Amino acid sequence: MERLVLDTSVIVEYIILRSMYREKVARLFDSAGMGRLKLYISPITLSELLYVASRVYELAGLSNPNEEALNYIEWIKRRSRVIDISEDLVYRAGELKKLLGLALPDCYVIAVAESVKGIPLFKSIEKEMEPVRAKLKKLGVKFLDDMEI
Repeated sequence: MERLVLDTSVIVEYIILRSMYREKVARLFDSAGMGRLKLYISPITLSELLYVASRVYELAGLSNPNEEALNYIEWIKRRSRVIDISEDLVYRAGELKKLLGLALPDCYVIAVAESVKGIPLFKSIEKEMEPVRAKLKKLGVKFLDDMEI
């Protein structure tokens, strides 16, 4: 069974109604709900998601954006498994930070994927990822554009 470790950028696409990736991400969550694939996230991704989702809901004009973001996080947690941060995971994320120079939350996505033998999934290649594209490919990183869902 395919295992995907989701970056915050992927998870947020679901709540942006006009996102070009919304339907693809919805199919991911549906497939996970039907047991066709397993989704994983790190606690660092949850922290980042609280902030980003709250901002999205605030910009959308919702009356209580933080509560909406917390509700969304609970919804996500029912569809995925949050991986505990072990000491080994901490060190691996640090090594990836040194190797790739990416934001630490992105390094945790890759480290978690390695720990569960899964695929680290990001929305799209970010500007900081471009110089290390070949290294990311060797690490099995995928982007929503690459996924057939």
